[in-house]
Amino acid sequence: MTAYVKSTNFASKDSLASGNPLKIVKGTEIDIEFNNIATAVDSKADTTSPTFSGIPLAPTAAVGNNSTQLATTAFVTTAMQALYPVGSIYINAGVTTNPATLLGFGTWAAFGAGRVMVGLNGSDTLFDALEETGGSKDAIVVSHTHTLGAAGAHNHTYQQYNGWNYLDGGPLQTPIASTSSQNTSSVADHTHTIDTVGSSGTNANLQPYITVAMWKRTA
Repeated sequence: MTAYVKSTNFASKDSLASGNPLKIVKGTEIDIEFNNIATAVDSKADTTSPTFSGIPLAPTAAVGNNSTQLATTAFVTTAMQALYPVGSIYINAGVTTNPATLLGFGTWAAFGAGRVMVGLNGSDTLFDALEETGGSKDAIVVSHTHTLGAAGAHNHTYQQYNGWNYLDGGPLQTPIASTSSQNTSSVADHTHTIDTVGSSGTNANLQPYITVAMWKRTA
């Protein structure tokens, strides 16, 4: 941006004595001044839709200012740091580049490798502090059986009727049970087993997941 610099000191001519040729204001002097002014004006930006060049500067607004004031790069950087304070997590599903390179600020460390995040729960001792860890992808339901228990040696007894006898005489005959006998069979010590359930193998207890890059801001 060119600044206007005056070439002729017109006020100094007033103190010169009459008849001094330098006291006269020349047309060339006026022409030079107008040309200098035109050059300086042409290098200035218009107030309507200006186009800047170089590195223009502007006052930096405070974070939270939602006026029509210009937002400088300093304002944008400060606002971004407010969105990602120390301790916050940055997640990216497209690249694994360190956020310090992507965002231009902060110190970041890779976070939560191979783990999912769970919300803080003050009423559960497993989740009542930040960055507690637990669980295992190999905590599988192992192949096993359900046993009813040993019955032990015992007997099964059942009643057997040999037949029916009928009383003679009259239009009706009345049946009476014949003598019966008891039969006993012995069963040896044994168990009752239900079908095998569960499956053994690595990674048998993983929830549905999707892999992303996670970073924690440390400074």
